[in-house]
Amino acid sequence: MERRELFRVTAGAAVAAKLAGAQAHKFFSDDEFKMTDELTEMIIPADDKSGGARAAQVAAYLDFRLSEAFEPQVRDQWREGLKSIDALSTELNGHAFLAATPEQRIALITRLSEKNDEFFRVLKEATIRAYYTSKIGIHDDLDYKGNVYQRGDYAGELP
Repeated sequence: MERRELFRVTAGAAVAAKLAGAQAHKFFSDDEFKMTDELTEMIIPADDKSGGARAAQVAAYLDFRLSEAFEPQVRDQWREGLKSIDALSTELNGHAFLAATPEQRIALITRLSEKNDEFFRVLKEATIRAYYTSKIGIHDDLDYKGNVYQRGDYAGELP
């Protein structure tokens, strides 16, 4: 195969993947990604002031971070944690988390929060960290303006 032919085939494959909307996840399976995306959006939902975790692409960030996790225990904890949430949803509602109604999902994460579920705590912490390091979390939600001169009561004292 000649160099030009190889370039044309590679470019064509890239364009086809983009048009098809194919997005390969680095760590999560498609179902795990959808579940993580929904859970993070429930933890930090969109409101009038700023977009939520979905708009900040928290699930994609977590997917990337977990793909680079050095310790396999971290990755195993996430896979097992998502499976346990699905199993609890099946136990309580008769079907998986993604098939549950919004009310059933809220009841499920409320129960996880009340019983201090270890994985749910990890999920909330990771969601908060990812959201508040995103552009949406910093600028839209926290109204961070960058390095600007502070005026008023909280400006500090000059010597």
